[in-house]
Amino acid sequence: MTRDEILPKVKLAFVAVLEHDNFELTDATTAEDVDGWESITHMMIISEVEKAFNIKFKLMDLMNMNNVGDLLKTIESELH
Repeated sequence: MTRDEILPKVKLAFVAVLEHDNFELTDATTAEDVDGWESITHMMIISEVEKAFNIKFKLMDLMNMNNVGDLLKTIESELH
C-alpha cells in the first residue's frame, strides 16, 4: 500500500473521531493545525487508524510520532 492509498484512510479515521473534515492532512500537519485534535482524541484517532489498517502500533512508534508524515511512515512500515 502506498502513501497515496494510506492517506485517505487516515483522513477517514480523523473525520470519524473529530466529526468534521475542515482540515487538510499533509506530512507536516500536527495537532495544533486541526480543531479538536487533543490528547484524548489523539488516542481515539490512533485506535481508529489501527482498526482501519488492522495493525497495532508499538509504544516507541507512538512516542516518536510528531506529525502526520511520521504516522504515515509508521503505517507503511507496519504494512510491509
